[in-house]
Amino acid sequence: MKKKILITGGSGFLGTNLALKLKSKYKVYLGSRNNHLNNKASNDTGCESVPLDITNIESLRNIISSIKPNIIIHAAATKYVQLSEKHPLETVDININGSFNVLRVANEMNVETLIGVSTDKTAPPVLNIYGLSKSIMERIFCSNKNNKTNVACVRFGNIAWSTGSVFNIWKDMVKKNNLILSTGPHMRRYFFNVNEACDLIITAISKIKTINGKILVKDMKSAQIRDILEVWCNKYNCKWKKINERIGDKIDEYLIGESELKHTKKKLINNEKYYIIDFSKNNLADLKLPISSKTSKKLSKSEIIKLIKNEK
Repeated sequence: MKKKILITGGSGFLGTNLALKLKSKYKVYLGSRNNHLNNKASNDTGCESVPLDITNIESLRNIISSIKPNIIIHAAATKYVQLSEKHPLETVDININGSFNVLRVANEMNVETLIGVSTDKTAPPVLNIYGLSKSIMERIFCSNKNNKTNVACVRFGNIAWSTGSVFNIWKDMVKKNNLILSTGPHMRRYFFNVNEACDLIITAISKIKTINGKILVKDMKSAQIRDILEVWCNKYNCKWKKINERIGDKIDEYLIGESELKHTKKKLINNEKYYIIDFSKNNLADLKLPISSKTSKKLSKSEIIKLIKNEK
């Protein structure tokens, strides 16, 4: 009999793509409070969707006790920097309180494995409410004391073409005015495709005994936004223009911040480089310098084109 996986936020871009990759091996359930998107996700993936509101602990209890999942992938979140600055209480309700609800019920029901999907915006220095909220989620998950439930997090960069991705925004701008308005052409960001994002979660599941209570971070390449804009505009024969920065944005993102160096060790998994953050250890010292979008290897022009074309 197949093991069961529940994906919170499962009707989103990541959840549906992850379901397609997992459904041959697992019985996958997609949980979301948006019933319209739930129906679409079910049709797109062939997996069952369930109504689920992580801010309501009784909703979680009802669904988890009914499904009895072996694994929960917690991907539900308010993830927009600007929206979080404007509506911080909503961000706290979902990203902090909602995540705590997921962890609490997973422990109550003795779920085998819980994976929390986090972001590079949690690495210090944290300059926005969204990053702070997900950082608290990481700490809550990594401090779990229930020996029956293995809990870990994965840190993501930006997933190209995911819900709210700058790529979707640019596409709409080009369609409307043939002009992209960019708040940060001078900024640098980590980008990878949805297939790589799914593989990071699957790796975390397969290595859960190793990363229990820890954060798994894949070594990623970054790009200056200006370089992506130039490739984009050359491909689609459009122009771009710089506008004022948004509150909460910063020039660089970090995979590993300076204060996390003592908690971090490097590890090769399937011949790929990863970092494992263990807040319970203070003397790992595998790294001498922070890992940031400024210092990381840069995406090549061909890699940027693949992201733009949504090639997996």
